[in-house]
Amino acid sequence: MSDLKEVLLQKIQNREARIAIIGLGYVGLPLAVAFAKNGFSVTGIDVDTAKVDAINRGDSYVNDIPTAELMRWTLNAGSGGGRIQATPEFAALAQADAAIICVPTPLNKTRDPDVRFLIAAGESVAKHLHPGMLVVLESTTYPGTTEELLLPMLEKGGDEKRPYKVGEDFFLAFSPERIDPGRTDWTVENTPKVVGGVTRDCLEIASTLYSQAIERIEPVSSPAAAEMTKLLENTFRAVNIAMVNEVALMCDKLGLDVWEIIDAAATKPYGFMKFTPGPGVGGHCIPLDPHYLSWKLKTLNYNARFIQLAGEINSDMPRYWVEKVQDALNEAEKPVKNSRVLVLGVAYKKDIDDVRESPALDIIALLKEKGADIRYHDPYVPEYSYDGFRMTSEPDLNAALAEADCVVIVTDHSDYDWSEVAKRTALLVDTRHVL
Repeated sequence: MSDLKEVLLQKIQNREARIAIIGLGYVGLPLAVAFAKNGFSVTGIDVDTAKVDAINRGDSYVNDIPTAELMRWTLNAGSGGGRIQATPEFAALAQADAAIICVPTPLNKTRDPDVRFLIAAGESVAKHLHPGMLVVLESTTYPGTTEELLLPMLEKGGDEKRPYKVGEDFFLAFSPERIDPGRTDWTVENTPKVVGGVTRDCLEIASTLYSQAIERIEPVSSPAAAEMTKLLENTFRAVNIAMVNEVALMCDKLGLDVWEIIDAAATKPYGFMKFTPGPGVGGHCIPLDPHYLSWKLKTLNYNARFIQLAGEINSDMPRYWVEKVQDALNEAEKPVKNSRVLVLGVAYKKDIDDVRESPALDIIALLKEKGADIRYHDPYVPEYSYDGFRMTSEPDLNAALAEADCVVIVTDHSDYDWSEVAKRTALLVDTRHVL
């Protein structure tokens, strides 16, 4: 065992290792709290000074972390106060024993990976890399990113005469985030953590660090295997959602109740997993992750046709539901233009404030294009901006229902009294079968 490895393992096991987390969003902040709860000092780094200021005053902007919980670890009051501090300065990395990168990895306009934030974070870590430091990437990306993109940056962190060597001078791993916003049954601490290290020592150190705050660690053979694991998880969901969405379209053509069919199929105790149709897919992961895998395979002259088809089906669902709104209004002898349409729920899933990639936004945009007087109500999203326009939630649901020519249910928030909505609505288009 090398001296650097031994020293770092001892620091981790003694809760003396200083952890830096780059990116303080829905992944980074819960991870920082998990480590703080387990005795570690954590420095959060984010270029968004509003987030930095909020954390330092103990004010949480992530629904999964109550403000009272964050205050417990960020303010110098109580036994755990002050374990989490935030800064926009990457110079703090010089004092860190471990750096965990949790920056966004969106897609660009051509649906290809946009790794600008990852590159910027990697360059900052490389600038402050020092012997004995662990670096872990958590941001979702294509297989090969850790070793093909991040590793060369870090190896240049040494002096010009002798670049740093991974597994000896520093340690590098990939461990995909597994955050499902709004869940309380599966959290950072009890969701199994997949870890892949560049070398055996990298894997051991990264696994040891995560095991101090997370109940179960699942080691895999390499960072690429861990990267592929994340993409498989969400591609599996995207493809199955697309399949059941297409079944819904088929049942519509056949005059069958797709929900009856799904419920009947779900009685089979083996060989069937229940998925349900809806207005499309939302959130950061499911609409985007399959494109990372498809893009990578294109560089290897392979066309991931199944993934691409699933993406097309899911992307077309908002248009299908807009057609249903048109049909409902036509039946009532009302044109779409100037009809008041109320959308219930714009978050991409129930009981959260996250509108990333939400199909509700596409439904609203399409209806606006057709001239509808579009409104929305969502108790978790008071306002949002999308596609060049800004909207605010209707404050009085009952008044909004009374004024609407048609109501479109998109997100199944538990705050809604669905029986009351049905009673007050003349025309109802239910994309989620929640009544």
